[in-house]
Amino acid sequence: MTSLRERLRAALKPAMKARDRDAVSAIRSAMAAIDNAEAVDAGEVKAGALEDSPVGLGAAEVSRRDLTDVEIEAIVRHEIDERRVAATEYDRLGAVDRRDRLTAEADTLTALL
Repeated sequence: MTSLRERLRAALKPAMKARDRDAVSAIRSAMAAIDNAEAVDAGEVKAGALEDSPVGLGAAEVSRRDLTDVEIEAIVRHEIDERRVAATEYDRLGAVDRRDRLTAEADTLTALL
């Protein structure tokens, strides 16, 4: 079985070819949220004296976090929940077009779970 990250990547190209703006937006947003969660916390980086600095290409790079499939799924579910809550609020305000767009994005992500 393919991972959720792979399914998101695989779904992006057909959505772009179909010019499905809602699907492309949802997929890119979910992938960005996953990438952001993998980023190293800036608080973990410590400055020091210049003479103690690492030397050489890539010597100061820190590897990104490795998220589990469960963590990635939780991120995507959070993205879906945010869209559903916002869609409900737009519906309450009478902004039907925005509600429909967010609902379509949430449906796209739900189908990939």
